[in-house]
Amino acid sequence: MNTQDLMDKRAKAWEAAKAFLDAHRNENGLLSAEDGETYDRMEKEITDYTKEIDRLNRQAAIEEQMGRPTATPLTGKPGAGVKDEPERKGRASHAYAKAMVAAMRTGFHQVSDILQEGSDADGGYLVPAEWDSRLIDSLTENNIMRSLGTTITTAGEHKINIAATKPAAAWIEEGGALQFSDATFSQIILDAHKLHVAIKVTEELLYDSAFDLENYITDQFGKALANAEEDAFLNGDGSGKPTGLFHATKGGQIGVTLSATKIASDDVLSLIYKLKRPYRQNASFFMNDQTLSEIRKLKDNNGAYLWQPSYQAGEPDRLCGYTIHTSAYAPTLEAGKPVMAFGDFSYYNIGDRGTRSLQQLRELFAGNGMIGYVAKERVDGVLVLPEAVQIMKAGGTAAKP
Repeated sequence: MNTQDLMDKRAKAWEAAKAFLDAHRNENGLLSAEDGETYDRMEKEITDYTKEIDRLNRQAAIEEQMGRPTATPLTGKPGAGVKDEPERKGRASHAYAKAMVAAMRTGFHQVSDILQEGSDADGGYLVPAEWDSRLIDSLTENNIMRSLGTTITTAGEHKINIAATKPAAAWIEEGGALQFSDATFSQIILDAHKLHVAIKVTEELLYDSAFDLENYITDQFGKALANAEEDAFLNGDGSGKPTGLFHATKGGQIGVTLSATKIASDDVLSLIYKLKRPYRQNASFFMNDQTLSEIRKLKDNNGAYLWQPSYQAGEPDRLCGYTIHTSAYAPTLEAGKPVMAFGDFSYYNIGDRGTRSLQQLRELFAGNGMIGYVAKERVDGVLVLPEAVQIMKAGGTAAKP
């Protein structure tokens, strides 16, 4: 079954769920316990379809990447018009990558002069340039905030200038004196916080030439770093880690506060129009899956559902016409906590300091016949313009059942 078939089935299931809700609500707009269980099963079926669609889309992307040719076919005479490839030097060279793999397999006992070029002050070795690029790809794929925010590569403390006040125009009489106002600026600093991930590999796997150690480590490190980054980019307190999008004072502005934990259609519309019009051009929603399950039940005054499922492969689901992003690290629907964010998330700046390094821990797990590897990175993140993101916050007391 292909993606379009699943999307058609999901669309039919959604229409059936909407019809069921309309037919079984009582005069108070509520479902009986039995009908509620039935609707939950229908909604779970829709969610399962959505997960399978996403899974097939990821599979198609991998298939496309795997199907790309690894070499360019010859279309002319051998040697005719062929230019020598520019010599790669340093960590970008093939020799450095080959030396890194050899060193890992031999416990870093065979350290060549080539590899010494990439050693750092902490006793580790900088990841080869091609590995680092693939790790960035993994972080972007697994970390939603990296795909939405603006990433900056920094070599030191990075200062971002923000206009605190702007000049205002004023009417004057003909020949009257000009009025001058002062434009003031503030600064936001992107620092660097250290993030590391460690894994253990058995000696059998390490010494088995058939085992693709390079891709295994890159994949595992990429996923672990991406998960830790996304949590910090959303919920970090700025102390030893990035400042999160939902931070109480340095995150987005509180645009709507619910009376409790029950979301109404008007609350969503109020949140949209709390955001200034220029930011709405590239705006989208960000929330937890639990919150989305509540949003999908909302209707406007004409009885139409606010949530609009995608009916075409490659197109995202939408809420009031805007794209929806979900993350397991986004706040859940709890009293007194943020519920969702709406805004232009490109104003969340991510600063990557330098490159990533790899270090081997051989003695620590020697008794277990395993070898440890540690990857480290330095990164920071902050929302540079809070007004570009509006936050919906739950009330201080939970809604009554």
